[in-house]
Amino acid sequence: MSAVNWTVRVDAGLCMGSGICAGTAPDVFVLEDDHARPRAERVAARERILEAADMCPAQAITVLDGATVIGPRPD
Repeated sequence: MSAVNWTVRVDAGLCMGSGICAGTAPDVFVLEDDHARPRAERVAARERILEAADMCPAQAITVLDGATVIGPRPD
């Protein structure tokens, strides 16, 4: 069975560099030049990635499962 992978994107135009994502999932996100970026575009599916997208104050993180946006999750 193959592992489920998600696509993770950070909109640099929205990102305010709060660091919440890097603190929540440091193996997935890194702060660089006052903005976050994913360490890799495709990542193994993990709940904390969705948590990081949910907690982003700028809603700058998008998580996709294939073509379906799964994060941030609706309230």
